[in-house]
Amino acid sequence: MDFSKSQTYFNLARSFAGECQAGMRYQLVAREATKAGLQSLADTLRTIAKNETNHARVFFEALVAHAGSRENIPVEAGYPFHTGTIAESLLFAAEDEKSEHENIYPAFARTAREEGFEDIALKYEQVAKVEENHEIIFRYLYDAVKNGTLYSCEHPVIWICGECGYMHTSKEPWKVCPLCGAKQGEVQLHLPYEGI
Repeated sequence: MDFSKSQTYFNLARSFAGECQAGMRYQLVAREATKAGLQSLADTLRTIAKNETNHARVFFEALVAHAGSRENIPVEAGYPFHTGTIAESLLFAAEDEKSEHENIYPAFARTAREEGFEDIALKYEQVAKVEENHEIIFRYLYDAVKNGTLYSCEHPVIWICGECGYMHTSKEPWKVCPLCGAKQGEVQLHLPYEGI
């Protein structure tokens, strides 16, 4: 099969574009979190944005490995352009990640496998698992921002200042770090582990 005539060829191009856009959308939400003084939230979002950029790289490299360099690949797909509050943006992100891991990437993996591209099918399955974890994180962050519990836990945990490393065990961190004076937004976030 001529790879450039396969559906997988077009799916890789679409996936590359989608992951690039997701990475940028998350960077934009991170910028808003920084403006709101939620630096640790912004850092978490930037890490996920970096993950998305690396997914784009994986898809780009797979496409080039199978098809070589191309002048242009026509891609038709819908891409989300939604915005809102930080909480709303986190919920939008969770829904986008869910769509990728439940529908889009499993379908692309099946197509790749049917067309004889097992290596690409595996990449889609691996990325889908990461996107599933991203959905869990985004839903947790959405609930925490919406409910005002980003910096509180039901049981004591170790809170660590992202600036100086000061640690304190309690249900809530300090408003201002007693060691360096950093604001609460610098406290490292506790993300969910169940399901990941």
